[in-house]
Amino acid sequence: MQTTQILRRTAVAASLLLAATVAMPSFAADNNYPTRAITMVVGYPPGGSTDLVGRLVADGLSSRLGQPVVVENLGGAGGAIGAQKVAKSAADGYTIMVGANNEIAIARLINKAVKYTIDDFTPIGVVGSQPMVLVASQKAGVKNAAEFVEATAKNPGKFSYGSSGVGTALHLAGELIKEQGKLDMAHIPYKGVAPLTTDLVGNNIEYGVFVLSSGLPQIKAGKVIALGTTEAKRSAITPDIPALSELPQFKNVDINSWFALMAPKGLPAPIAAKLKKALVETMASPEFRKKMEETGNVVADPKLDAGKYINTEIAKYTKIVQFAKIEN
Repeated sequence: MQTTQILRRTAVAASLLLAATVAMPSFAADNNYPTRAITMVVGYPPGGSTDLVGRLVADGLSSRLGQPVVVENLGGAGGAIGAQKVAKSAADGYTIMVGANNEIAIARLINKAVKYTIDDFTPIGVVGSQPMVLVASQKAGVKNAAEFVEATAKNPGKFSYGSSGVGTALHLAGELIKEQGKLDMAHIPYKGVAPLTTDLVGNNIEYGVFVLSSGLPQIKAGKVIALGTTEAKRSAITPDIPALSELPQFKNVDINSWFALMAPKGLPAPIAAKLKKALVETMASPEFRKKMEETGNVVADPKLDAGKYINTEIAKYTKIVQFAKIEN
């Protein structure tokens, strides 16, 4: 009898020891993270605004985490292909993403083929943002937002505005402007900013919406006319360009293009905390801030709760999509 009890106790102790041994590697891995290179997915080709921000973040994280952060450009479907890959990746901190509002918050609202949701990610932090800007071609014959409203109101259905594609943040900004100003305008979707720029400069379309960094070269060259930016206040980057919200008709126009660092859902808290700390330190760097401003971006408040912010943005986009009946 005594021998049986001893054997049972020995078996229990062995089981507990085995469980502890199995758990230890995971705990140790979380606390030693990272021990190898990290892949940062960017859902666009090299050279675009999301790619530029992603590479700045990758450099900052790499120097602070002590491991290479390698950017993988996985373009297609407005960033959704890259986001899908991250959503399906292991939640170990070795596959992360710098994405824009297009693929993180908008794609799911307009495209039934997009299966992931915000719940498939662990938001690490909002990195920065920039406003969009409504511009007029020389053909439009207007010099400011008030003249734009007057001309459009007098000629319902006559004018068009272009964006870089259906369901992009630029498209949603244009529809918000239409809704707030009660304007009747057609939307012309282009396959990117380049052909939109060509048609605006060539006077083949009256109006267009750019992210500020893409529109500035043409604005400064006098090839298009800046009518107003789309955030509630003027951009610190271009204080000479009025905000559309300065007009009563557009007082509720407040929309921008933002970028966030994301990881797959279920990311262990110690790993999320390390990534967040490295991101905050990167964002506080004067060099990082300078480079962000050079690309038209303002660095986000590091205290911003990324999850709450993104859900608020999704609610905003949902209303615009419903108003405009946008589908892709």
